[in-house]
Amino acid sequence: MMRIGSLNRRQVLRGLAACGAVVCSPGVAAVVDSKSGDDDYLDLFDGRTLSGWHTNRQRSVHGTGGRWSVEDGVLVGEQDPPGSGNGGVLVTDRKFADFELLIEMKPDWGPDSGVFLRCAEDGSALQMYVDYHENGNVGHLAGEGRVRCPMKPFKIHGHFDDDQELINLTTSPDERAPDWGTEIYESSCDPQDWLAAWRVGEWNTARIRCVGADSKLTTWINGLQVCQFDAAKTGHKLFDREQVRRELGREGAIGLQVHGGKAWPAGAKCRWRNIRIKPL
Repeated sequence: MMRIGSLNRRQVLRGLAACGAVVCSPGVAAVVDSKSGDDDYLDLFDGRTLSGWHTNRQRSVHGTGGRWSVEDGVLVGEQDPPGSGNGGVLVTDRKFADFELLIEMKPDWGPDSGVFLRCAEDGSALQMYVDYHENGNVGHLAGEGRVRCPMKPFKIHGHFDDDQELINLTTSPDERAPDWGTEIYESSCDPQDWLAAWRVGEWNTARIRCVGADSKLTTWINGLQVCQFDAAKTGHKLFDREQVRRELGREGAIGLQVHGGKAWPAGAKCRWRNIRIKPL
């Protein structure tokens, strides 16, 4: 299931520059001893193996874990076996409380995925949507597992050429949003700005900041601030901050999702690389 891929250019250059200053142990991200702002980040994915990660140890609502492999320096997730409906979450061995996360993503059109924050072993978490499908969303937030709370102000829609290749996206409001209450987010981007920021068919970079016992979350896509959410202040009618504290605690793993059931087309994959985190 796993094969060795090549290191990407950033990893090679950083490794050469920091020769003699990198400390590694099995299952733990490398730490570069540098005062550079960029090098304050830990690498969560080495580009070659799944070291430092494991699939959900408790069965999640999406399945036993999904299938994960490394292909040419890229972390790839899909259902196990493809089209079976069996998904799950790949989670870090290490847990984090406050952090900034950088991650590059390149999903096929069709999968329902996400970046899970303060994730538990059964996949319960707060998540950044990576729902790259019709009526989906990428960059806004939701609850997952024992924390259920959709917060998607707009949906994305795909448009295709004669060969059924995705060529562009449009958006529409999520018709459920009025039922969720008001002032859900402290800020949320304009859909047209999101469309301008997202790169169809290319790698896209997400940045996620998570701080505080009540989870103040901010997300960016390719430098565009998508949303800022404060669990202590949100007016969302379905969000229970005490439940979130109770279920998730002050810290948890970073998780990557393969959705279970029919929300993942047979053979579709989500791809991730350059996964880096800075504890705060």
